[in-house]
Amino acid sequence: MTALLPRLIAREAVGFVVANCENASGGKGVDPDAAEELYDAGVDVLTSGNHIWQHRAIVPYMADNRRLLRPLNFPRGVPGRGWTVHASRRAGGAVGVVNVIGRVFMGPADCPFAAVDGAVNEMRRETAIIVVDMHGEATSEKVAMGRFLDGRVSAVVGSHTHVQTADDDILPGGTAYLTDAGMCGPEVSVLGMKTDAVLRRFLTQMPTRFEVAAGVVLVQGALVDVDESSGRATAIRRVRERTEA
Repeated sequence: MTALLPRLIAREAVGFVVANCENASGGKGVDPDAAEELYDAGVDVLTSGNHIWQHRAIVPYMADNRRLLRPLNFPRGVPGRGWTVHASRRAGGAVGVVNVIGRVFMGPADCPFAAVDGAVNEMRRETAIIVVDMHGEATSEKVAMGRFLDGRVSAVVGSHTHVQTADDDILPGGTAYLTDAGMCGPEVSVLGMKTDAVLRRFLTQMPTRFEVAAGVVLVQGALVDVDESSGRATAIRRVRERTEA
């Protein structure tokens, strides 16, 4: 992704980039070096999910970094923050980003709907453009979040399942929606991991060490056009491009 992203930004005149870094370091979690590499490639704000604490070094790093988010609805008192407002490449513009995690088929967390409701109210004091990363397993919960926030945020884009969905749309209130952006990782794999190891686990049910696969990388996501004055989305289209590892 770090090779393709600068070209994509230039080609599409992208003003702001949000990327979920959930599995950027060795296929699970993120460490400071990987976060910095993504910033250098052009990412403005990083979101995350249930693997955010995988690497211990990320905890002190998050204390002084407003550009790396963890789910807002994690328990009170955990390190980091769940939303931020950051300057865009457009002169005088800013974008709010909020990261929440679902509760259906996931670990314990506070209500994502209640959490995002308060954060959106706070962010709208600073900007009309707000992007939500809904990190979750259940399609229904992500769709419900899109409907819940329709007309109040610019985009709701889901993450976590690694598989890009084909339901990109502009909801009636002007919010761009996509259930899952898909992964950025090796195409010939099982969710980024070497196929033979994953098959061995499924076939034998024995403990198996997973390793990140090699080869051509599939970069997935979405491009969203937003009216800067109203914050309403005018278009959304999926990104699905290949690049050499």
